[in-house]
Amino acid sequence: MGQVRLMTAMITPYDQNLNVNYKKAAEVSAMLASTGSDGIVVCGTTGESPVLTHKEKLKLFETVKNAVGNKVKIWAGTGSNDTRSSVELTREAQAIGIDGIMLVTPYYNKPTQEGLYQHFKTIAEVTSLPVMLYNVPSRTSANLLPETVARLSQIENIQAIKEASGSMDQVSLLKTLIGDSMLIYSGDDSLTLPLMSVGATGVVSIASHLVGREIKEMIESFVDGKISRATEIHLKLFPLIKTLFLVTNPIPVKEALNMLGMDVGGFRLPLTGAGEEERKIIKQILIEHNLLQ
Repeated sequence: MGQVRLMTAMITPYDQNLNVNYKKAAEVSAMLASTGSDGIVVCGTTGESPVLTHKEKLKLFETVKNAVGNKVKIWAGTGSNDTRSSVELTREAQAIGIDGIMLVTPYYNKPTQEGLYQHFKTIAEVTSLPVMLYNVPSRTSANLLPETVARLSQIENIQAIKEASGSMDQVSLLKTLIGDSMLIYSGDDSLTLPLMSVGATGVVSIASHLVGREIKEMIESFVDGKISRATEIHLKLFPLIKTLFLVTNPIPVKEALNMLGMDVGGFRLPLTGAGEEERKIIKQILIEHNLLQ
């Protein structure tokens, strides 16, 4: 896993009736594999996992694995706020031949740190696949603390964490506690470079749908010690990245892909499309980055 530095949290495309468009999912994953992604996370937050059925998730895992699985690593988002159903989905994802699983911190239930530990431990124990934890307190109301992650790092197949707490201090503390026993990935595009400076390996990105090659170059520049070049790319991409979080992810990135002719469809409720003003801002930033004529 060490060389997997740029992973993309892939959107889920729909047709005009809001059915999952599996043909388009294969196309999007092929595009990502050819523009710098070393790995693709299917059915994460960006993939609108809360509104996908168990059956749809499995078919998406299979579709993307079959489309690009020999080129990049495919990670399945099998986490939820129900440990039992996450166990079941994880077993089925492994049977499909997926490369790893990503487990989000349970949302809504508000488990204690002990509850979080037991949740992740229980799921990790039913699979031989590598496990990536996903800490995103802004969406889950549960912050997976560094001390708990350090305990989880003792479990052999828990090998990585996607950190989206937004706190540099939390990631610095985490790195001091886990050393090299686990890989840390930024869960925020705007913090990829800052987090790499305190020991992160790379990013699980959204912006890589649009500027994967540039993000890859930024990461490689940093690894090669070309810090000023990495900073230059970070600052250049920063306005685009911030625009992708203008409203709830994945609304802006899907709107952007549609503007670029990718035809990835709309949103299942409770998400809705961007408003007219927001669309103007998204379109303008695509023009400024020479992505749209």
